[in-house]
Amino acid sequence: MKTFSQPLSAKDEAVYLGQLKTGSERERGEAKGILVERNLRLVAHIAKKYQNVDEDMEDLISIGTIGLIKAIDSFDAGKGKLSTYASRCIDNELLMLLRAKKKTSREVSLYEPIGTDREGNEISLLDVIEQDQVDVIDRMEVEDKLHRLKGMITDRLSDREREIILMRYGLLSGQEITQREIGHRLGISRSYVSRIEKRALEKLKEGYESCGIA
Repeated sequence: MKTFSQPLSAKDEAVYLGQLKTGSERERGEAKGILVERNLRLVAHIAKKYQNVDEDMEDLISIGTIGLIKAIDSFDAGKGKLSTYASRCIDNELLMLLRAKKKTSREVSLYEPIGTDREGNEISLLDVIEQDQVDVIDRMEVEDKLHRLKGMITDRLSDREREIILMRYGLLSGQEITQREIGHRLGISRSYVSRIEKRALEKLKEGYESCGIA
């Protein structure tokens, strides 16, 4: 699948949404184009839910983009976040596509299988509709920051600092460990663990600030 542009920051998104409402005709056109382009990752993310329903992924993204455009045209900034609203519009557009593909001689049942998930289990329209409407833009941003954090832990911290941070925050095991427990494992005092942890966190903070990560 092609690579899409990173989502806009909340500040930049607000600027373009405002421009879309109050700008000149040229400015509105430019703002709409940018809002569409920078939200295509959202379309692709949602389209993946339907990738096992005998439809080409490029077609799914094209149809999902129609939903995105409709969302941008009708979005009211006073009613929440664009990504949350757009997710519903994209989903609706894709579901309309699936319904249109069904035989017109009978009503489509929400419980009727429309494909399988990655584990081979049958999925229905109801399964898709009832999936939690998470803010996927926020989730992608968190995943991106975690990826950068792991790189900084490797590049900026000493072996001991890295070991303590990984244990302290459960970055490998998924379970956080207290400073006292770490000290017991490493044969050092809790206060020494605390000093190393503090020094490591300062290094990571400096790394984030130098990269301009909020």
